[in-house]
Amino acid sequence: MTYRDDYQVERPQKVHDITLKGRKTLEISGVKEVESFDNEEFLLETELGYLSIRGHNLHMKNLDVKEGVVSIEGKVDDLIYLDQQDNKTKGLFGKLFK
Repeated sequence: MTYRDDYQVERPQKVHDITLKGRKTLEISGVKEVESFDNEEFLLETELGYLSIRGHNLHMKNLDVKEGVVSIEGKVDDLIYLDQQDNKTKGLFGKLFK
């Protein structure tokens, strides 16, 4: 029996990119949903999991829901992906507000 690569089904890859320019301008693609945001923290659901963005004077410059693109301006201090598997007992928001 011979297997051929011709029969492999191509699955669309999940596209998620982050571009940070000078810690002031952040562009993120592959955003499914903006869970919450204020001037110190954004919580986004992306194609590759939840992403927490922390900083100062953060504000949303652009939101394209159809394309899944978010632009944020302000001083970015950190970007953290939250792994739900590590969070079984606390829940997603328990990890954020510990």
